[in-house]
Amino acid sequence: MIETSPKNSGPTPATQPRAPQSVIRASILAIACWVLSTPLTTVAGSAAAFSGCLLACLWLDRLGAQARLLRLRSPLIVLSVVIVFALGAAVADWFTGTPLIARTVGAMVSYQLGQILFWLLLAGAIGLTLRLLARRHSWGSIPELLFVASAFVITLAAHQRGMIDRPYFIGDFALIRGIDPSSILMAIGVMAVLALAVLLMMENNHKRLPYHFSVLAVLCFSLLAYVQFFGMPTPSLTDDLGLTGQAAAGGGSQSDNPFRDGENDASDREAPVAIVLFRDDYEPDSGAYYFRESAYSQFNGTLLWTAEDDSLDQDLVSEFPSTPIEVTDQIPAQDKRRSVTTTIGLLTPHRSPFGLDAPIRFERAPNPNSLRFRQTYTVESLVPEFDFSDLIGRQAGSPDWTVAQWTEYLEMPDDPRYGEFGRELIANLRPEFADDPYAKALAVKDWLDTNGIYSLANEHAYATDPAASFLFGDMTGYCIHFAYAATYLYRSLGLPARVGVGYSVPSANRAGGSALLIQAVHGHAWPEIYLEGLGWVIVDPTPSQTLVDMSTDPQDSLQQMLADMLRDDAAFEAFLQDQGGDSRWSLENIARTLMFMVIALLLAAYIIRAYRAQVPAWASTQQQYRLHYRAALDALASFGIVRRHGESREAFARRSMTTLPAFSRLTEQHLQAAPDYGLAPAGVWQAGGSPDAADRQAWQQLRRQLQHELVMSQPRWRRVVAMVHPAPWLASR
Repeated sequence: MIETSPKNSGPTPATQPRAPQSVIRASILAIACWVLSTPLTTVAGSAAAFSGCLLACLWLDRLGAQARLLRLRSPLIVLSVVIVFALGAAVADWFTGTPLIARTVGAMVSYQLGQILFWLLLAGAIGLTLRLLARRHSWGSIPELLFVASAFVITLAAHQRGMIDRPYFIGDFALIRGIDPSSILMAIGVMAVLALAVLLMMENNHKRLPYHFSVLAVLCFSLLAYVQFFGMPTPSLTDDLGLTGQAAAGGGSQSDNPFRDGENDASDREAPVAIVLFRDDYEPDSGAYYFRESAYSQFNGTLLWTAEDDSLDQDLVSEFPSTPIEVTDQIPAQDKRRSVTTTIGLLTPHRSPFGLDAPIRFERAPNPNSLRFRQTYTVESLVPEFDFSDLIGRQAGSPDWTVAQWTEYLEMPDDPRYGEFGRELIANLRPEFADDPYAKALAVKDWLDTNGIYSLANEHAYATDPAASFLFGDMTGYCIHFAYAATYLYRSLGLPARVGVGYSVPSANRAGGSALLIQAVHGHAWPEIYLEGLGWVIVDPTPSQTLVDMSTDPQDSLQQMLADMLRDDAAFEAFLQDQGGDSRWSLENIARTLMFMVIALLLAAYIIRAYRAQVPAWASTQQQYRLHYRAALDALASFGIVRRHGESREAFARRSMTTLPAFSRLTEQHLQAAPDYGLAPAGVWQAGGSPDAADRQAWQQLRRQLQHELVMSQPRWRRVVAMVHPAPWLASR
């Protein structure tokens, strides 16, 4: 037996980590530093971050508790680390900022040296600080956990808001191989959870380790089940234009105010909301693709809102198609339009389907990736090919309208300023165009283009009539202000008009391809007038003055990736088999998901069972006697032999002594080795000491003998049950 000092005098695992634990913990922290640095530096810099953190953690753990460095106060050590890092960062900056070094070794080499030195010192400082706190304070493991979790969250945060091609080092890797980046992200997330689990396990109370594992496993597989049923997470868009959401818009509720759309968060506006595949080539003369989803045409006493009157806006479709929907007879001048077919995949829920310019047919389309796309459908549209001569000289409205329809399309706020200002704007029209509806609309548009100021910062939303506050005020607003103001001016001049709502995407974003990405920033409202024989014509003001840049950089890789997902025609057969409903909720998918979850839970249970049956050679004395006894209890529980409620360990051992004498001896030695018993008798090491090879062999021999006695004393069916039992540890105590 190896003699040891009393248990309170020796170093504890918190102050003197064992080699395997030290390496594992240092590796996890180093991986977190590498993940955090990957988007921010070069490959050499990331390698330096990994190496710096790993070496710093291992060096600190190798120092004994009596090392002079560790006798200093924590704030002084942290301050010293910060000073060393600051000096190192200054040297790194000197490497990259000194022309002499750049000329001597080359600009790239000097830059790489600077990155290596900077990240080596930064990661080393982080590792030293975290490990110092963990060794000195009971709460010190919390900063380590937070750092590891934050490293993964911060690095992968660019993937949020539906930007599935970010971070680019993952998106590019997936794009080249035709993989959905979300699969890689989920794998990295599981790795992060496992890393956190390992850190949680680096504690003295091993009794809680299986429960940590089981809870984390359940969380991981619950995430997979959630994705299977509900798809990938999508951004929550604060889109008061009424485009996104689950319920149909309408009702003229005054609680809905489209003028508050400017309150959207900037990161929300970057989120992709749909991908459009063009089956026919089409380039609009206006320079923008207009996708109309809805319209504000009925005045509710306060503002224009979606129509409740079925006689209005009969060219619009409010429901997603389960069977083909046609509105061909609502689109006039078909000889002056041409057919363009598109397939649209929605990445976020929408209230209504939208289509290019003048849709005439909506039809459900196969969804090749139900986890990615919320809805997929095909739209046939009749896009205009009007010349100026086709637009000028037309009468306003339709001769087929009833008086009620005319009234609705001309109703507006009871504010005489609209009429007075509208007549002032057309006063200078040439005589031959004085009564021309399209010429009047162009005059209004031209004035708004010249005098309007585009800005998201304004207070018009809280006025009684936001359009009047904008038009007769500072003329500062965004699309909804221009659209409402123009529509009211058109109506004041006797032109039937409405506010179209949907998306306007620059045609240049297609970049010559067949796909077009629609982002939330493209949400738009525009005015339309109705011309006899042509239908609804967009006359959209475009202010020349702007205080905010609403343009977005081309997302070519994301556009290509989503288009490739939507083009997957292999889903067509599955689509035909599932015409009756959403395949995501089919009994087959539900059964498959439940089976997957059961298998995953069984696998986790077997892993825990195997883990509890092992006793590491490096385990301390306090762990050895307890872990061997715990493994013995699990073995008994697998055969259905468990301690009764209120029964002591000694009584349990006496009850099974006849058939399992080895367990009785295991129990006796377990109780003798417990700290409450003080010094252990001969043949059993003292609590707090270090077990020798003979002691470990004695425990192992008793466990082997116990297993033999169980096999010999139990019937065959119990032996079979014990062999396949996934979680006997749930019953052992």
